[in-house]
Amino acid sequence: MATNPGWAGKDGHFKRQVSAFRDHIEENGEHPPEKGRYHLYVCYACPWAHRALIIRQLKGLEDYIDVSYVHPHMLEGGWHFVKPDNAKKQAAPVSEHSFDTFPGSTEDHLFGSEYMSEIYKKADPNYSQRFTVPVVWDKKSNTLVNNESSEIIRDFNSAFNSTLPDGEKKELDLYPEDLRKEIDELNTWVYDDINNGVYKSGFATTQEAYEKNVVQLFKSLDRVEKILSDGRDYLIGGKLTEADVRTYTTIVRFDPVYHGHFKCNLGSIRHDYPHINRWLKNLYWNNPAFKDTTDFDQIKEHYYYSHGNINPTRVVPLGPKEDIEPL
Repeated sequence: MATNPGWAGKDGHFKRQVSAFRDHIEENGEHPPEKGRYHLYVCYACPWAHRALIIRQLKGLEDYIDVSYVHPHMLEGGWHFVKPDNAKKQAAPVSEHSFDTFPGSTEDHLFGSEYMSEIYKKADPNYSQRFTVPVVWDKKSNTLVNNESSEIIRDFNSAFNSTLPDGEKKELDLYPEDLRKEIDELNTWVYDDINNGVYKSGFATTQEAYEKNVVQLFKSLDRVEKILSDGRDYLIGGKLTEADVRTYTTIVRFDPVYHGHFKCNLGSIRHDYPHINRWLKNLYWNNPAFKDTTDFDQIKEHYYYSHGNINPTRVVPLGPKEDIEPL
């Protein structure tokens, strides 16, 4: 097995690519908000895609934006779909090149593609970066709108308000103007040190790079713990915001995956961060948009099976005993 699969630079530090498609769903724009016009490509296992699924459900956009779910195995060809003739089966894959189904995965409902790369090539035949999820596709203009999760969730939060029926979901604002400065400030260090920090720790290829990043990761977890130590249910402003969503998708994966697989083992959420654990359980058990979109089988299967350089046996662990503790 190669010790550096191309994720890290020569210094051993993981380098995340910059998203290439940055258009928006917006009134009077190239991609106006219309019910049924857009298709979302995601993987249940991916924390970046998970953000989009949560906000899609929080905002009541299930009937507005349909979804295709890639298979949790990301191998030589990148993210792939279930073949249409296998889509109704529920058997686990039998080989690393299999297109059989895994529970929760689907075919490409738009084009019947085998790989996510084919979607990107439809939008830009010369595209040469990683083929990531989430992706928003415009079915009318037949092109890829955006593949940057932080921008996709902002669009989902507000772009469809003019088309949504009056009620709680239309009124929900996860990025309220009076809290934007505070949300942006928290998002900045949570992204760098926690969301991306687990990857910078797990994909590091030198001891120095690993230690530098894992220490900073836990310093920032300590920082989140302190924020939540006053008993609050949400990170900012006494209400659910985008900051909770962006932090949740990493924290809910921490004990089942990042603690062991990515060597982020200076502590666990359930044993060492009681206030983060309380916040996590509150979101998961009390809000269906969080629980319904969290698939622990897909999460563990993806990380432990896909990263052959980290886990060459591809054995997927059974634990932890409880993926998330009860309230």
